[in-house]
Amino acid sequence: MSEIKPTKIDIDQAILDRIARRVADAEIGFAPDDDSGWKYGVDAAWLSGLRDYWRDRYDWRAAEAKFNEIPQFRTEIDGIPIHFFRFSPPSAGGYPLILTHGWPGSPLEFMAAAPLLAVQGFDVIIPSLPGYAFSGRPARPISPHKVGDMWRKLMVDGLGFKRFGAQGGDWGSTVTRRLGQAHDDVVGAIHINMMQAVIGNPPTPEEAAWQQTMRIKVMMDSAYALIHRTRPQTIGLTLADSPIGFAGWVIEKCRSWSDCGGDVESIFSKDALLTNVMTYLVTGNVQSGIWMYNGLGGEPFAPVPIKIPTGFAEYPQEFMPPAPRATVEKDVNIVRWTKMPKGGHFAAWEQPELFAEDVGAFFKEFQ
Repeated sequence: MSEIKPTKIDIDQAILDRIARRVADAEIGFAPDDDSGWKYGVDAAWLSGLRDYWRDRYDWRAAEAKFNEIPQFRTEIDGIPIHFFRFSPPSAGGYPLILTHGWPGSPLEFMAAAPLLAVQGFDVIIPSLPGYAFSGRPARPISPHKVGDMWRKLMVDGLGFKRFGAQGGDWGSTVTRRLGQAHDDVVGAIHINMMQAVIGNPPTPEEAAWQQTMRIKVMMDSAYALIHRTRPQTIGLTLADSPIGFAGWVIEKCRSWSDCGGDVESIFSKDALLTNVMTYLVTGNVQSGIWMYNGLGGEPFAPVPIKIPTGFAEYPQEFMPPAPRATVEKDVNIVRWTKMPKGGHFAAWEQPELFAEDVGAFFKEFQ
């Protein structure tokens, strides 16, 4: 990997001007006459209001300035430029943690929780996944397993840590599992907030009930993933040219996967939602952020045992509910399973205090 160098975010004004023109010119389509409560997907009236706010009030430069208050760095791993933020503890020598986001998220998810972990004494590293946010993109789709291998290089070869912990949700959970499975010589413990498992044959009654729940979830919430996996360029090229279209595609997930009770702005402000969307648009990473679904196709989930201590936070509105604990423990060394009082798929973004409390308590035991 290449030398790690300090960097700042400075998006070319011409890119911002083009996005602004596309937003200003966007025409919001019609909706069925019984459309209410996002019944058919993204709400047209709400999206129209978001368009107006984006056009008239949203300020990327203000968001950029906030990002630039945080120490950040750039390097190259396996030919891919990688960007990461670093939140250092008050005293040197804090236990290092790498936090990994997923889709349709970004490092923004951790910006409120990371300082709370740093105050607890952790040295927090937050990279953008390859092809997401502020990292460069791979030449073709790669899997989250490959990213786990890259994160080992970042933490050990680049930053010189001899041992570290890892945390993630969504794709971050798969990356983190890979670190726990393949790199336990340097990874002391992992913590995830989305749990995968392989069901026995025949399944237990508890497993059968979970499978039925998952069938419903897949039917209602996972059509997007099939499109991402099988035709990433078709949807990617379409969304990349339409800021409002991409915002609708992403924010519908922010609403349906979060613990917002149907009111997405009760959890996320318009500014936060738009900044997350803009991390893809201003860097040209709309398409490459979708590619990972296809990249996983060649490396499907497998029950490779995780022997190191593993923590799991079960958020009540996680759209992918965990398998029964007894099933998970067949392959994973679960030492902490916390049923969180509130929160959903975007755990650190939705509930930064609860997230930092649980993650910090876990890693203090195993650092």
